[in-house]
Amino acid sequence: MDALTALRAYSAAQGSASPTSGPQEAAAPGFDDMLAGFIGQAGEATRAAETQMAAHSAGQTDLVNVVTAIASAEASLETVVAVRDQVISAYQEIMRMPI
Repeated sequence: MDALTALRAYSAAQGSASPTSGPQEAAAPGFDDMLAGFIGQAGEATRAAETQMAAHSAGQTDLVNVVTAIASAEASLETVVAVRDQVISAYQEIMRMPI
């Protein structure tokens, strides 16, 4: 079995188009898409917390809403930092592997 045949069989098993046939089908989201989503959610949570703080300063919202928004932003940021730390750890482990 040559490499192209193996690649076609693998592509067929994964449900994607053949590597030599026209445009590829949309692939499932990868790790980079997931990471970008986490970072985007952390940014949105931070903006929501800032909005709540500004609204509280103007007397338009309760302190409970501000604290909830800040806690959500903090949890999102901690998640992103934890994922980043795991990615760095995995990269360092890969770099230590013998060739």
